[in-house]
Amino acid sequence: MSDTRTGLPEDDELSAERLSSAPVEQDGPSGIGAVGWLRWMWRSLTSMRVALILLFLLSLAAIPGSLIPQNSQNSFKVQTWKAAHATITPVYEKLQLFDVYSSVWFSAIYILLFVSLAGCIIPRTWQFVGVLRAQPPAAPRNLTRMPVYAAWHTEADAKAVNIAAYQRLKQRGFRANLAGGSVASEKGYLREVGNLLFHLSLFALLAGFAWASLASGQGGKLVIEGQGYSNTMTQLDDFTGSAFYGTEDLDPFGFKLDGFTARYQTSGDQIGSAREFTAHIRYWTGSDSSRLTKGDIQVNEPLEIGGSKVFLIGHGYAPVVTVKNAKGEKVYSGPTAFLPQDSNLTSTGVIKVSDYGEKDGKKTQLGFNGYFLPTAPVSFETTGPKSLFPAAAEPMLVLTAYAGDLGTDSGLPQNVYQLDTKHMTQLQQDGDLARVKLKPGQGWTLPDGYGTVTFDGYQQWASFTVSHRPGNGIALAGAGCAILGLIGSLFVQRRRIWVRATATPDGRTLVEIAGLARSESAKIAEELAEIAVDLQDDAPASDDEADEQPASPAPDDSADPAVPADPNSKE
Repeated sequence: MSDTRTGLPEDDELSAERLSSAPVEQDGPSGIGAVGWLRWMWRSLTSMRVALILLFLLSLAAIPGSLIPQNSQNSFKVQTWKAAHATITPVYEKLQLFDVYSSVWFSAIYILLFVSLAGCIIPRTWQFVGVLRAQPPAAPRNLTRMPVYAAWHTEADAKAVNIAAYQRLKQRGFRANLAGGSVASEKGYLREVGNLLFHLSLFALLAGFAWASLASGQGGKLVIEGQGYSNTMTQLDDFTGSAFYGTEDLDPFGFKLDGFTARYQTSGDQIGSAREFTAHIRYWTGSDSSRLTKGDIQVNEPLEIGGSKVFLIGHGYAPVVTVKNAKGEKVYSGPTAFLPQDSNLTSTGVIKVSDYGEKDGKKTQLGFNGYFLPTAPVSFETTGPKSLFPAAAEPMLVLTAYAGDLGTDSGLPQNVYQLDTKHMTQLQQDGDLARVKLKPGQGWTLPDGYGTVTFDGYQQWASFTVSHRPGNGIALAGAGCAILGLIGSLFVQRRRIWVRATATPDGRTLVEIAGLARSESAKIAEELAEIAVDLQDDAPASDDEADEQPASPAPDDSADPAVPADPNSKE
């Protein structure tokens, strides 16, 4: 039997057995001094291990953003949360927990992950391009060391066998190279393509989020039934822009809220749970507000107008109140939005009558603190002023009256949902605080001749978020490609197969075939067996070896390669 060694240097043999195109990571700093440490820190930051750690940290950092109300999503909920948790609010504000996604610590993780992925993708891609441009690694000197190995003798010519093996492997989609008396082939490049696609997709996902944060903006608006909204800065309740998106970039459109449908479960364990929230609108685009199009906006089903999306984020009630002064003149009339405080929509609000006129020769203003209860209890003795159900089954308005200076003429901004009572006096009635419970249609004569208040009924309101986020498409495409890349990296197997046919002293030809996969799998043995069977047409085994198994796990290095491998060895 002739010597089947190829004479490959040890480094070339190790290269032939290495299937990953990822750059080799180092365990410690190389070089001396600051340059060596900087080089080591850069290699550590751009390693796959650190990228995975940063990705995990980013997912952990996003948890507070889903548990705590965010200013960028719903400022009303943030204010309500702060009012209910006044003690811990300063701590949350210092930690930027109400603005998680724009916080310093979240941005730091985000940027580090961005740099890590970029530094990981570039050398890995360059390495993979080099692999694609190079020929498959030549056969190692000792094929018996491969995990799967088979050998047999044939009467066919060695050169003809190598040519036949080359053609067979090409037909099976292998990249093959015939040189040095052996055939080297490789397949499964989609595995590394999947890895690179996954990393590039994560990079695109982060880039999409980055673009969205740099070129996005959103504003909030509360609209009462029958009223309208135009997408301009003067009509927005609040607005958050970005570096490349300001108030001058708002899309020209508007809409009118024709009605609101709210439906709740009326029985069972989940009584009072919301089952439907739908805002019925008519909207226009551009400057022509006469051409209206009907549309509905539901929770998680926004209306897309131009480059913006209108989301429905809240719902409540607006009591309709009429106030008349002592002369019987109407000084205030209309709906006033009250903010919900619980799941049953117990709502609080204020009514400011800044144009009351004069009382006893002095300019006077009135203010009312109130509760609106959609379904009021019969008595407040056990429950207090709390609604029993979110739908307006038994609506009631509870008011407390103040007189004095509202502070609206001072020029300082005020919260429309809070009453500044520093310069006001609470009215008294029958020796007690002036307070009243009104049902729709009922009125209240204010003490001390301040006039009357009538509860005319209620209307519903809906709060909307107008959002412009141009990077969502990039992020969505990145997420989809990441899934495809992950599938490729998990289900495609990178493998190499070598075939070597050499003449032996007895005039026959020794055919050796070996395979190597990146991970242990029975598929490489099955594929090797199939190729060995195909080669029997061109290189039939000698009569004394016809019954031997063509493909099996490799024997020990000391074994004769022509002897079948031990079937009990590990594949």
